[in-house]
Amino acid sequence: MFLKNRPIPIDKMNRIGQIESDHKAIDLVTKATEEDKKKNYEEAFRLYEHGVEYFLHAIKYEAQSDKAKESIRAKCAQYLERAEKLKKYLKEKQKKKPIKDTDGGPPSKNNDNNSSDSDNEDPEKKKLLNQLEGAIVIEKPNIKWSDVAGLHGAKEALKEAVILPIKFPHLFTGKRKPWKGILLFGPPGTGKSFLAKAVATEANNSTFFSVSSSNLVSKWLGESEKLVKNLFEMARQQKPSIIFIDEIDSLCSSRSDNESESARRIKTEFLVQMQGVGNDNDGILVLGATNIPWVLDAAIRRRFEKRIYIPLPDEIARLAIFKFNIGNTPHSLTEENFKELARKTDGYSGADISVLVRDALMQPVRKVQTATHFKRVSGPSRSDPNDIVNDLLTPCSPGCPGAIEMSWVDVPGDKLLEPVITMSDMLLSLSSSKPTVNEADLIKLEEFMKDFGQEG
Repeated sequence: MFLKNRPIPIDKMNRIGQIESDHKAIDLVTKATEEDKKKNYEEAFRLYEHGVEYFLHAIKYEAQSDKAKESIRAKCAQYLERAEKLKKYLKEKQKKKPIKDTDGGPPSKNNDNNSSDSDNEDPEKKKLLNQLEGAIVIEKPNIKWSDVAGLHGAKEALKEAVILPIKFPHLFTGKRKPWKGILLFGPPGTGKSFLAKAVATEANNSTFFSVSSSNLVSKWLGESEKLVKNLFEMARQQKPSIIFIDEIDSLCSSRSDNESESARRIKTEFLVQMQGVGNDNDGILVLGATNIPWVLDAAIRRRFEKRIYIPLPDEIARLAIFKFNIGNTPHSLTEENFKELARKTDGYSGADISVLVRDALMQPVRKVQTATHFKRVSGPSRSDPNDIVNDLLTPCSPGCPGAIEMSWVDVPGDKLLEPVITMSDMLLSLSSSKPTVNEADLIKLEEFMKDFGQEG
C-alpha cells in the first residue's frame, strides 16, 4: 500500500485542528473526484492520497462513535481502491489506456477487459499522432532534379525507389521490388538534404515525412518508441510514403553497454519497424542522411539496402553550382570566368561555394556603402523596367568624369544603380573563404564507401 510508513503530523494538535482536518479530508476527496471526472489522473491521485491521510488521522485521534468510524473506514477503502488503480495506471506508461469515469468511486473490476476503445479513439495515440503531423511536408520545396548538380548515381537510385514505382507500378511486380531503404552519406554541405528536397518535390503523389530527433525523442518513458511506431503506421496509412531522417546518426548510433535504456529502445523499435516480422513496408521508402556513417549501428546499416556516397562536387558540378547560386543577379562573368572559379575551388563543398557566392554578391553593396563619389548613368526605371531613364546614380572613383562628391545617404532610394558582379569581386571573396571539409573525415568516408557503399 502506497500509504505505508507515511508520517502524519499530530504533535500539539488540539480539538479545533482535528475538526479542521476532518473538513479538509472531505474537501480533498471532493476535489479528487472532480479531477478524476476531468481525467486529470495525476492530480486526482495526489488529492485522494492526502484525503485518505486526513480521514485516517480523524479515525485515530478524534472522539467519534463506532458507527461514524466504520463509515469513514468504508469511504477510505473506496478512495484507496480508486487511488491504487490510478497509481497502477500512471505507472504503466506502456499501456496508457484511458480510465473510465466512475463518479469518483472505484472502477469496475472488468474495466480493463471490457474497454472497447479502438486505437483511433485512444487520446494518447491522438496526441502522439498530432506531434508527428508537423513532420509531414505539406508545401513542396520546388527543387527539381535539374537543380541538383552532378550526383547522377544518387539521382538514379532515388528515381528507382520513388518515381518509377509510382509512375509504372507494373514494372515492380513479382520479385522485382523498389528499394525500401537508402542511406546518403558524405561530407557536410554536399547536397544530401538538397537531394531529399528534390525527392519531396518530384514525388508528387507521395507523402513526405521530414523527421528529426526532436520529433521522436520524448522525456516520458516509453513514449519515444511509440512515436517511432506511430510514424511508420502513419506512413503505411498514407503510402506511397517517404520518411526522410536527417542526421540519422543522432538516433541510430551503435548500441553499447553504456547507453541509456531509452536510446536502446528507440533503436530497437527502428529495427523492428524497418524490417520486422509482421510489418508490411511496401510503398514506404526510408531515406537517411549522415556525415558520420561509421557510427551507425550495424543492424541499422544493413536495413539501408543502398548506401550511396555523396562526394565533394567535381569541377563540372562546381561550375554548375556557381551558376545556380548567382542566378539572375546582374554580373559580367564570362564562361571562362566560371571555369576558372571552378578550377580554383577544388576541395570546396556545395555549401562552401554557396557561402562564397553570397559573400561576392555583397561586394556591390559594400562599394555603395564606402563610395565617396557617384556619377549619373542611364538605366531601367525602378517603377517600370522597360522605361530607360538618365538620372540614376552609381558609385565611381573620385577621378571619374562626371563624378559628384556625395555618400549613399544623399542618394534617393529609387535612383541607385548598383554595380554588377565582376570577376574581381568573386576573386576577392575567394581569397577570404576557406573550405570546411576536413581531410581526415574525407579519408574515413572513402574507406566506408569502399567497405559498404557505392559512388553517388
